[in-house]
Amino acid sequence: MKLKWKAVSPKIGREIPAPYYASAGAACMDLHACLEQAVEIAPGETAVIPTGIAIALPDVGYVALIFARSGLGIKQGIAPANCVGVIDSDYRGEIQVGLHNSSAKAFTVQPGDRIAQMGIFPVFQAELEQADTLDDTDRGSGGFGSTGRR
Repeated sequence: MKLKWKAVSPKIGREIPAPYYASAGAACMDLHACLEQAVEIAPGETAVIPTGIAIALPDVGYVALIFARSGLGIKQGIAPANCVGVIDSDYRGEIQVGLHNSSAKAFTVQPGDRIAQMGIFPVFQAELEQADTLDDTDRGSGGFGSTGRR
């Protein structure tokens, strides 16, 4: 699959790296902060960070998903505010990442910092059919933790 992307900032490819896969086995590509100056995110706060790029997924059979970088999320408490960002196949605007600081100390995002990772995944749009009843299963309507050992 080819993914078309464009720089919406003249900084991309000069001061700010273009998106890339960090290794041959990487499932997601790194996204970078395309900022004029550093942005501080206070504890418990969220900041929207632009990436300077837009993409064109080839058709409705694909979605781009934005995930936390494990180092930022685990070590710094910095992760996308909506947990996973969804870039629909018909969106052509700049990709921006809402980063939330769940730590107890302020975190500064510098221009060019790797802030998130983006993967491209298949999508299956369901044909919805309303029903009065649903088939039974062993689990039934058991909710949170209902499949664990007893």
